Amino acid sequence: MLAKAVATECKTTFFNISASSIVSKWRGDSEKLVKVLFELARHHAPSTIFLDEIDAIISQRGEARSEHEASRRLKTELLIQMDGLTKTDELVFVLAATNLPWELDAAMLRRLEKRILVPLPEAEARHAMFEEFLPSTPDTMEIPYDVLVESTEGYSGSDIRLVCKEAAMQPLRRLMAVLEGRQEEMPEDELPEVGPIAAEDIELALRNTRPSAHLHAHRYEQFNQDYGSHVIG
Repeated sequence: MLAKAVATECKTTFFNISASSIVSKWRGDSEKLVKVLFELARHHAPSTIFLDEIDAIISQRGEARSEHEASRRLKTELLIQMDGLTKTDELVFVLAATNLPWELDAAMLRRLEKRILVPLPEAEARHAMFEEFLPSTPDTMEIPYDVLVESTEGYSGSDIRLVCKEAAMQPLRRLMAVLEGRQEEMPEDELPEVGPIAAEDIELALRNTRPSAHLHAHRYEQFNQDYGSHVIG
């Protein structure tokens, strides 16, 4: 979402790339896909290439015997294409995201000139996320956004999304339990509707969803001190 916002703000063509979209089991295909990607980006310049979970593509290179040849070729082609951006007049931005920055290859770190730690969402951001994922409607209870915000200190955006998904699934689970308890099938027009989200649904979702980012909090801070770029506000 952040990368798409950057591309929109800069008015550039946006290419959203994941590891699964460029890694192929066929020999040589991955390198060709990377080459075509950068050719398209230059053709549609100004453009932004967003590489999501880049650690899955270009983690630290191991010993020759422990790293697959196809993986080495893919990494080499990606690095070559990034180097080529400095030799062209077309404006192409490369953005990358990772939850494991310490796993990235040193050669890639050098090419990613700005390394910015995106902090956990603050209270205002969490409130906006809950309003987006769990909107209040006239037919539902008033969502206790303030309680949700207070209860999710230290949660990442993915954690918050999971809380909302878990809460939204509870009414459906109740309906499924009712239908499974019936001995005979009901006509579709007589099926009960999925009920609204209740307060206990939100409480259960919070109990069942624990924050995950704190597991690596120290490593994020250490990486930011060692390699992070200073952002001028």
